[in-house]
Amino acid sequence: MAASSRRRAQAARQQESIGSLAQRAKGAPRPLPLKLRGFDLIAELKLRSPAAGGLAGETFDPGQQLDAYVAGGAAAVSVLTEPDEFKGSLAHLQSAAARLRPASCPVMRKDFLVDPYQVLEARANGASGVLLIVAMLADAELDELFAAAREQELFVLLEAFDSHDLDRLARMDLGTAGAPVLIGVNSRNLKTLAVDFERFSGLADQIRDDVPAVAESGIDAVADIEAVARLGYRLALVGSALMRNAEVTDTVASFVAAGRRVAAEAAACS
Repeated sequence: MAASSRRRAQAARQQESIGSLAQRAKGAPRPLPLKLRGFDLIAELKLRSPAAGGLAGETFDPGQQLDAYVAGGAAAVSVLTEPDEFKGSLAHLQSAAARLRPASCPVMRKDFLVDPYQVLEARANGASGVLLIVAMLADAELDELFAAAREQELFVLLEAFDSHDLDRLARMDLGTAGAPVLIGVNSRNLKTLAVDFERFSGLADQIRDDVPAVAESGIDAVADIEAVARLGYRLALVGSALMRNAEVTDTVASFVAAGRRVAAEAAACS
């Protein structure tokens, strides 16, 4: 996926210079703030995943899905832009950002980003945040992409898969000003694509406590939300469970309510 992403970035540079792209990014609307309220949900728009296959049927309406996310109280929407395995595109990102801006709901570009050019693409197409996969990037690459995102005033979700990733993040200077920085733990095994829910508990104590923690993958029900909230996670990123759900608004609302209830109980006890 990293190699494919580099090829995409190189091809895009041939179509538009980084100078031209930077001007487009500069002219784009200012990124919307990510507002956190104790426990929050990042709802995901993705048409396909390697683990679950197709997630959107012929009658799927992305606009209705996005509206349902907002109506349910999602704090942000993650949009897949990887074209091969996930069937995403920058057009999907641009469309989602335009639709959700009146509702003040920020959109995050989720992809296998390897080049600062792709951060500029995100900003130029309306994103307010980006995902960076720690395991896929060398330290210098991660620092460069993170700096590019901060320069563009984007919030950043730093995604970890294991202790080594979290050790690397513990050494990073994340700063204190600007858009939020989040650290996510993904429970999916990169090699087998299987979900290991116990990873959330196994790594919770290793996540640095100066940024909100995000639970990613394998969250399908209110009980899962309650479990990660009790562990100290303050956001959950949920995709497949919402894409295959007939009652999207109610499900989002129930996830948010459950997480906030548990988070409030934990705060009262402390």
